[in-house]
Amino acid sequence: MTIDNQEQLDALIRAGRVVAEARQAMVDAVSPGTTTGELDAVGRSVFRRHGARSAPRVTYRFPGSTCISVNDEAAHGIPSLKRQLLAGDLVNLDVSAELDGYFSDTGISVAVGEVSPVAASLLSATKLAQHDAMEAAQPGARLRDLGRAVQRRARRHGFRVIKNLNGHGIGRGLHEPPSVPSVDDGQRMVLREGLVLAIEPFLSVSADHVVDDDDGWTLRTADGSLVAQFEHSIVVTREGPLVLTA
Repeated sequence: MTIDNQEQLDALIRAGRVVAEARQAMVDAVSPGTTTGELDAVGRSVFRRHGARSAPRVTYRFPGSTCISVNDEAAHGIPSLKRQLLAGDLVNLDVSAELDGYFSDTGISVAVGEVSPVAASLLSATKLAQHDAMEAAQPGARLRDLGRAVQRRARRHGFRVIKNLNGHGIGRGLHEPPSVPSVDDGQRMVLREGLVLAIEPFLSVSADHVVDDDDGWTLRTADGSLVAQFEHSIVVTREGPLVLTA
């Protein structure tokens, strides 16, 4: 989506605030012993309070209100009251919603209690990679510049980029063109002012792609290594990225 007027921007800001609030409430609830199903209920309650709907449910009939993935699970993990978080885990909270016909998407990976030095470094590097990609999203830049920024950050910290998970356009739908790669894949598309993007690099300790789990939803690293993701929905502007989900 490319924004045409202030009304559209205001609607996207409202949707972004809802998912940001849900994300933070879920982060605050993360602790050893909490189940992923309980975290999902926290996010769902925020959606209901604002009259928003779970985007994965609306779009794909996903079995949870949010996607919650643990350790080697990169994305689309199904929340469960039987899945208990343990100290040392990394948990990813992928939170997206629709409000009044507009969609917003955000994500964060969080340490459960004290984690290993490698896990802590992975979290830090992935967050920096996401920030680098947002900063590269300037009018006149090419789409490949975002992927190049992620690759540089990953290499600097000794991690790998998951190549078969991309960001995306967003706005009137959850997943819209363009696909936003986290590697320099040679795309020459030029970014224009007002373009709305969900930027979400995935970094791993040693894997560069993910595979389907038997449940038909969850995506895992191919080698079982830890993975992290951070995501914001932004608007490309001449003053720098306008982060809708801050």
